[in-house]
Amino acid sequence: MASLPVVNQPVRRSGALLDHLARRMRVHSEAVLTELGLRPRHLVALTVLRHIDGSSQQALSAKLTLDRANVVGLLNELETAGLAERRRSPEDRRRHTVHITDAGLRMLAGAEFALAAAEEEVLGALTPAQRDSLFHLLELAVSDDAGVCGEPESTTPGC
Repeated sequence: MASLPVVNQPVRRSGALLDHLARRMRVHSEAVLTELGLRPRHLVALTVLRHIDGSSQQALSAKLTLDRANVVGLLNELETAGLAERRRSPEDRRRHTVHITDAGLRMLAGAEFALAAAEEEVLGALTPAQRDSLFHLLELAVSDDAGVCGEPESTTPGC
């Protein structure tokens, strides 16, 4: 069997390490969310609702990149748990707006606290400064804003 020549391939690749780190984070995160009776999709929806409370179901669907049927099911779960509620829109009675409840805000705060502990466990080998650098590098890697490094006040490592 002929082998393919390796030409100018860097020895260090980040993809596999990022995948492994993401899997470790997901396992720890899902475990703490399960203890709280939440699933990752609940956490994401509550986080979005905290920032765009009173959103239409359609806007929430777009923001979560979920089809409308899945958003209805997700909202049913959140409403049953008392974490969110749908209200008739005052502008258009045919539509609903979605609101996070006080119980939803408390649950979200508890989940974020528990997730911080999970992150501590996964990233425990890094110093606080290294974690900050990792965060900023990851933020830059997923950013849609190509101008981030061009800003004079940018503290993103590598800029």
